[in-house]
Amino acid sequence: MNRIIYLECASGISGDMTVSALLDLGVSREKLENELKKLPLHGYRIVIGRTQKNGIDACAFFVELDGNVLQPMRDYRQIRELLLDSDLEERVKNLSLKIFTVLAEAEAKVHGTDMEHVHFHEVGAVDSIVDIVSVAVCLDDLDVTEVIVPVLCEGRGTVRCQHGILPIPVPAVANIVSANHLHLKMTEVEGELVTPTGAAIVAAVKTK
Repeated sequence: MNRIIYLECASGISGDMTVSALLDLGVSREKLENELKKLPLHGYRIVIGRTQKNGIDACAFFVELDGNVLQPMRDYRQIRELLLDSDLEERVKNLSLKIFTVLAEAEAKVHGTDMEHVHFHEVGAVDSIVDIVSVAVCLDDLDVTEVIVPVLCEGRGTVRCQHGILPIPVPAVANIVSANHLHLKMTEVEGELVTPTGAAIVAAVKTK
């Protein structure tokens, strides 16, 4: 059976936002947890609960890190090897790699280097790896064949990150949008609505 997902990104998109929305569509929490156990990552746990946004009930997924566990900085080559060497289901592995490849291409352009040696900083952190793999697991569990994303709504102003204060959209998001012909709509909302991870997810899964 063909399953089509329509992503309404009026409030932007990020990794944890995407996982939360997909879990609310009926993804097996057991499958998600079992797949994540196949990753050689430590010092984290996933938290799945409920929240209310403007009076609307919704799933809330996030990754909680153990502050006592030092997480390494990883480059694209290391992340690719981590995923390839894992026992993740094939479709999950392939989509996760596709998302990270989109990110690597964008970051390489930002930093003037090649993909293999791009250090992702925030994106290379364990929470972002878990977010991306979780999205892939959820889409696989739902057996999604088509993803429609008409527009990404972005905020305005600046955001503080590993490299200091950057304008919104941050360069990585701008590069992903341009390279993948995504429609980005600027709004009057102060703050970052579209993260590099969120933009990469859309670029990797969007079919129309």
